[in-house]
Amino acid sequence: MWTNLDRPPLDVRALRRALVDGPQASWSRLDVVTVTGSTNADLVAGAANYADRTALIAEHQDSGRGRHSRSFSGAPRSQILLSMLLKFPGIDPAVLGWLPLMTGIALVDALRTVGEVDARLKWPNDVLIEGKKVSGILAEVAAHGPSPTVVIGLGVNVSMTEDELPVSTATSLALEKAAVLDRDTLVRAILRGVAAEVDSWRDSNWSTDALAHRYRDRCGTIGQRVRVDLPGGEEKFGTAVDVDEHGRMVIELEHPDSGRLAVAAGDVTHLRPVS
Repeated sequence: MWTNLDRPPLDVRALRRALVDGPQASWSRLDVVTVTGSTNADLVAGAANYADRTALIAEHQDSGRGRHSRSFSGAPRSQILLSMLLKFPGIDPAVLGWLPLMTGIALVDALRTVGEVDARLKWPNDVLIEGKKVSGILAEVAAHGPSPTVVIGLGVNVSMTEDELPVSTATSLALEKAAVLDRDTLVRAILRGVAAEVDSWRDSNWSTDALAHRYRDRCGTIGQRVRVDLPGGEEKFGTAVDVDEHGRMVIELEHPDSGRLAVAAGDVTHLRPVS
Protein backbone atom coordinates (compact mmCIF):
# COMPACT_ATOMS: atom_id res chain seq x y z
CA MET A 1 0.00 0.00 0.00
CA TRP A 2 1.54 3.30 -1.11
CA THR A 3 1.46 6.24 1.27
CA ASN A 4 -0.89 9.04 0.15
CA LEU A 5 1.40 12.05 0.13
CA ASP A 6 1.36 15.31 -1.80
CA ARG A 7 3.41 14.25 -4.81
CA PRO A 8 2.73 16.57 -7.74
CA PRO A 9 3.36 15.38 -11.30
CA LEU A 10 6.36 16.56 -13.23
CA ASP A 11 5.76 19.69 -15.31
CA VAL A 12 6.77 18.42 -18.75
CA ARG A 13 6.16 21.76 -20.45
CA ALA A 14 8.45 23.60 -18.05
CA LEU A 15 11.09 20.89 -18.37
CA ARG A 16 10.99 21.15 -22.16
CA ARG A 17 11.27 24.93 -22.02
CA ALA A 18 14.35 24.63 -19.84
CA LEU A 19 16.08 21.69 -21.48
CA VAL A 20 14.86 21.36 -25.07
CA ASP A 21 13.52 24.71 -26.32
CA GLY A 22 15.23 27.35 -24.22
CA PRO A 23 18.46 29.29 -24.75
CA GLN A 24 20.32 26.76 -22.56
CA ALA A 25 18.85 23.76 -24.38
CA SER A 26 21.05 20.68 -24.16
CA TRP A 27 18.55 17.93 -25.07
CA SER A 28 16.72 17.21 -28.32
CA ARG A 29 13.62 15.59 -26.84
CA LEU A 30 12.05 15.01 -23.42
CA ASP A 31 8.91 13.00 -22.69
CA VAL A 32 7.12 12.14 -19.46
CA VAL A 33 4.78 9.14 -19.25
CA THR A 34 2.44 8.25 -16.41
CA VAL A 35 3.45 4.59 -16.24
CA THR A 36 5.54 2.16 -18.23
CA GLY A 37 7.27 -1.14 -17.71
CA SER A 38 10.80 0.26 -18.04
CA THR A 39 12.02 3.53 -19.50
CA ASN A 40 15.30 1.88 -20.44
CA ALA A 41 13.50 -0.90 -22.31
CA ASP A 42 11.32 1.66 -24.11
CA LEU A 43 14.30 3.65 -25.40
CA VAL A 44 16.30 0.55 -26.32
CA ALA A 45 13.36 -0.84 -28.29
CA GLY A 46 12.88 2.41 -30.21
CA ALA A 47 16.52 3.45 -30.43
CA ALA A 48 16.55 3.62 -34.24
CA ASN A 49 13.76 6.22 -34.17
CA TYR A 50 15.17 8.55 -31.51
CA ALA A 51 17.61 11.41 -31.91
CA ASP A 52 20.74 11.80 -29.83
CA ARG A 53 19.98 13.22 -26.37
CA THR A 54 16.46 11.93 -25.95
CA ALA A 55 15.21 11.73 -22.35
CA LEU A 56 12.26 9.68 -21.12
CA ILE A 57 10.86 9.95 -17.59
CA ALA A 58 8.16 7.80 -16.00
CA GLU A 59 6.06 8.76 -13.01
CA HIS A 60 5.88 5.05 -12.21
CA GLN A 61 7.52 1.84 -13.46
CA ASP A 62 6.01 -1.60 -12.96
CA SER A 63 8.81 -3.67 -14.51
CA GLY A 64 11.92 -1.68 -13.65
CA ARG A 65 15.20 -3.57 -13.68
CA GLY A 66 18.58 -2.72 -12.24
CA ARG A 67 21.95 -4.41 -12.39
CA HIS A 68 21.81 -8.22 -12.65
CA SER A 69 18.10 -7.83 -13.57
CA ARG A 70 17.12 -7.02 -9.99
CA SER A 71 13.60 -5.59 -9.87
CA PHE A 72 12.80 -2.31 -8.20
CA SER A 73 9.64 -0.28 -7.73
CA GLY A 74 8.30 2.64 -5.75
CA ALA A 75 5.20 4.68 -5.11
CA PRO A 76 4.07 6.76 -8.13
CA ARG A 77 5.76 10.18 -8.23
CA SER A 78 8.04 9.32 -5.30
CA GLN A 79 11.14 8.88 -7.48
CA ILE A 80 12.91 10.21 -10.51
CA LEU A 81 12.84 7.40 -13.10
CA LEU A 82 14.86 8.70 -16.01
CA SER A 83 16.45 7.14 -19.09
CA MET A 84 18.64 8.93 -21.61
CA LEU A 85 19.51 7.90 -25.17
CA LEU A 86 22.95 9.16 -26.16
CA LYS A 87 25.16 8.67 -29.21
CA PHE A 88 28.95 8.63 -29.10
CA PRO A 89 30.47 9.12 -32.56
CA GLY A 90 34.07 7.94 -32.83
CA ILE A 91 34.31 6.60 -29.30
CA ASP A 92 36.53 3.61 -28.58
CA PRO A 93 34.13 0.78 -27.59
CA ALA A 94 36.65 -0.20 -24.90
CA VAL A 95 35.73 2.88 -22.84
CA LEU A 96 31.94 2.47 -23.01
CA GLY A 97 32.15 0.93 -19.55
CA TRP A 98 32.79 4.46 -18.28
CA LEU A 99 29.24 5.57 -19.13
CA PRO A 100 27.55 4.66 -15.82
CA LEU A 101 30.55 6.11 -13.97
CA MET A 102 30.31 9.35 -15.96
CA THR A 103 26.60 9.52 -15.19
CA GLY A 104 27.37 8.94 -11.52
CA ILE A 105 29.63 11.99 -11.45
CA ALA A 106 26.87 14.20 -12.85
CA LEU A 107 24.28 12.72 -10.49
CA VAL A 108 26.39 13.10 -7.36
CA ASP A 109 27.22 16.69 -8.26
CA ALA A 110 23.52 17.48 -8.82
CA LEU A 111 22.49 15.96 -5.48
CA ARG A 112 25.30 17.74 -3.64
CA THR A 113 24.68 21.12 -5.27
CA VAL A 114 20.89 21.18 -5.39
CA GLY A 115 19.96 18.78 -2.60
CA GLU A 116 22.86 19.74 -0.31
CA VAL A 117 23.38 16.12 0.73
CA ASP A 118 26.68 14.29 1.15
CA ALA A 119 26.22 11.96 -1.80
CA ARG A 120 29.04 9.57 -2.66
CA LEU A 121 29.60 7.06 -5.44
CA LYS A 122 29.68 3.36 -4.71
CA TRP A 123 31.47 1.59 -7.54
CA PRO A 124 30.27 0.79 -10.13
CA ASN A 125 26.79 2.31 -10.37
CA ASP A 126 25.19 3.31 -7.05
CA VAL A 127 24.91 6.60 -5.19
CA LEU A 128 24.91 6.50 -1.39
CA ILE A 129 24.12 8.97 1.37
CA GLU A 130 25.56 8.02 4.76
CA GLY A 131 26.11 4.50 3.47
CA LYS A 132 22.55 3.98 2.21
CA LYS A 133 21.52 3.71 -1.43
CA VAL A 134 19.55 6.64 -2.84
CA SER A 135 20.13 5.97 -6.53
CA GLY A 136 21.22 3.36 -9.04
CA ILE A 137 22.42 3.61 -12.63
CA LEU A 138 22.17 1.15 -15.52
CA ALA A 139 23.71 1.57 -19.00
CA GLU A 140 22.84 -0.57 -22.02
CA VAL A 141 24.26 -0.47 -25.54
CA ALA A 142 21.32 -0.19 -27.94
CA ALA A 143 23.32 -0.11 -31.19
CA HIS A 144 26.95 -0.80 -32.00
CA GLY A 145 29.03 0.65 -34.83
CA PRO A 146 31.09 3.81 -35.42
CA SER A 147 28.53 5.87 -33.46
CA PRO A 148 27.31 3.61 -30.65
CA THR A 149 23.89 4.35 -29.20
CA VAL A 150 23.65 3.89 -25.45
CA VAL A 151 20.68 4.11 -23.10
CA ILE A 152 21.53 5.14 -19.55
CA GLY A 153 18.87 4.82 -16.90
CA LEU A 154 18.82 6.07 -13.33
CA GLY A 155 16.42 6.05 -10.44
CA VAL A 156 16.52 8.44 -7.51
CA ASN A 157 14.44 7.96 -4.36
CA VAL A 158 13.04 11.40 -3.68
CA SER A 159 10.03 11.44 -1.32
CA MET A 160 9.84 7.76 -0.34
CA THR A 161 9.09 7.16 3.31
CA GLU A 162 10.85 4.56 5.42
CA ASP A 163 7.91 2.19 5.04
CA GLU A 164 8.03 2.51 1.26
CA LEU A 165 11.71 1.66 0.86
CA PRO A 166 12.36 -1.82 -0.56
CA VAL A 167 15.22 -2.66 1.83
CA SER A 168 16.68 -1.26 5.05
CA THR A 169 19.91 -0.31 3.24
CA ALA A 170 18.05 2.18 1.01
CA THR A 171 17.16 5.80 1.71
CA SER A 172 15.53 8.79 0.05
CA LEU A 173 16.28 12.47 -0.28
CA ALA A 174 13.35 13.22 2.03
CA LEU A 175 14.69 10.93 4.75
CA GLU A 176 18.13 12.55 4.40
CA LYS A 177 16.56 16.00 4.75
CA ALA A 178 17.70 17.26 1.35
CA ALA A 179 17.37 20.98 0.81
CA VAL A 180 15.30 20.44 -2.36
CA LEU A 181 12.73 17.71 -3.02
CA ASP A 182 11.11 19.30 -6.08
CA ARG A 183 11.57 16.72 -8.82
CA ASP A 184 11.46 19.27 -11.65
CA THR A 185 14.42 21.11 -10.14
CA LEU A 186 16.34 17.88 -9.62
CA VAL A 187 15.62 16.63 -13.16
CA ARG A 188 16.88 19.88 -14.67
CA ALA A 189 20.09 19.69 -12.66
CA ILE A 190 20.69 16.03 -13.51
CA LEU A 191 20.06 16.36 -17.25
CA ARG A 192 22.14 19.53 -17.54
CA GLY A 193 24.93 17.81 -15.63
CA VAL A 194 24.89 14.72 -17.83
CA ALA A 195 24.90 16.84 -20.99
CA ALA A 196 27.86 18.83 -19.69
CA GLU A 197 29.75 15.64 -18.86
CA VAL A 198 29.17 14.26 -22.35
CA ASP A 199 30.29 17.56 -23.93
CA SER A 200 33.45 17.62 -21.84
CA TRP A 201 34.27 14.00 -22.60
CA ARG A 202 33.67 14.49 -26.33
CA ASP A 203 35.87 17.60 -26.36
CA SER A 204 38.70 15.53 -24.83
CA ASN A 205 38.36 13.06 -27.73
CA TRP A 206 36.92 10.50 -25.30
CA SER A 207 39.99 10.49 -23.06
CA THR A 208 39.25 9.02 -19.64
CA ASP A 209 42.05 10.80 -17.76
CA ALA A 210 40.01 13.72 -16.38
CA LEU A 211 36.96 11.50 -15.97
CA ALA A 212 38.90 9.02 -13.85
CA HIS A 213 40.33 11.78 -11.65
CA ARG A 214 36.90 13.24 -10.96
CA TYR A 215 35.33 9.85 -10.36
CA ARG A 216 38.01 8.91 -7.82
CA ASP A 217 37.37 12.18 -5.97
CA ARG A 218 33.67 11.30 -5.54
CA CYS A 219 34.01 7.56 -4.95
CA GLY A 220 33.45 6.36 -1.40
CA THR A 221 34.48 2.80 -2.29
CA ILE A 222 38.16 3.70 -2.63
CA GLY A 223 39.95 3.14 0.66
CA GLN A 224 37.43 0.63 1.99
CA ARG A 225 38.10 -2.99 2.86
CA VAL A 226 35.86 -4.97 0.53
CA ARG A 227 34.67 -8.44 -0.31
CA VAL A 228 34.48 -9.28 -4.00
CA ASP A 229 31.89 -11.94 -4.88
CA LEU A 230 32.83 -13.42 -8.23
CA PRO A 231 30.54 -15.52 -10.46
CA GLY A 232 30.79 -19.15 -9.43
CA GLY A 233 30.88 -18.37 -5.73
CA GLU A 234 34.55 -17.39 -5.35
CA GLU A 235 35.29 -14.68 -2.79
CA LYS A 236 38.25 -12.31 -2.57
CA PHE A 237 39.07 -9.85 0.23
CA GLY A 238 41.16 -6.73 0.02
CA THR A 239 41.21 -2.94 -0.02
CA ALA A 240 39.82 -0.91 -2.91
CA VAL A 241 42.69 1.35 -3.90
CA ASP A 242 41.94 2.83 -7.32
CA VAL A 243 39.80 2.98 -10.46
CA ASP A 244 41.90 2.24 -13.55
CA GLU A 245 41.73 3.67 -17.08
CA HIS A 246 39.06 1.13 -18.05
CA GLY A 247 36.78 2.02 -15.13
CA ARG A 248 37.65 -1.16 -13.25
CA MET A 249 38.02 -1.21 -9.48
CA VAL A 250 41.53 -2.13 -8.37
CA ILE A 251 41.71 -4.29 -5.24
CA GLU A 252 44.85 -4.78 -3.13
CA LEU A 253 44.31 -8.41 -2.16
CA GLU A 254 44.77 -9.84 1.32
CA HIS A 255 46.42 -13.10 2.37
CA PRO A 256 46.22 -15.84 1.16
CA ASP A 257 46.02 -13.99 -2.14
CA SER A 258 48.61 -11.42 -3.11
CA GLY A 259 48.99 -8.57 -5.56
CA ARG A 260 46.28 -6.49 -7.16
CA LEU A 261 43.07 -7.53 -8.88
CA ALA A 262 41.24 -5.24 -11.34
CA VAL A 263 37.57 -6.14 -11.55
CA ALA A 264 35.03 -4.92 -14.10
CA ALA A 265 31.37 -4.44 -13.25
CA GLY A 266 30.32 -7.36 -15.43
CA ASP A 267 32.75 -9.70 -13.66
CA VAL A 268 31.48 -9.06 -10.12
CA THR A 269 28.29 -10.25 -8.46
CA HIS A 270 28.78 -8.02 -5.40
CA LEU A 271 31.41 -5.63 -4.12
CA ARG A 272 30.64 -5.04 -0.47
CA PRO A 273 32.44 -3.12 2.27
CA VAL A 274 33.45 -5.32 5.20
CA SER A 275 34.89 -4.49 8.60
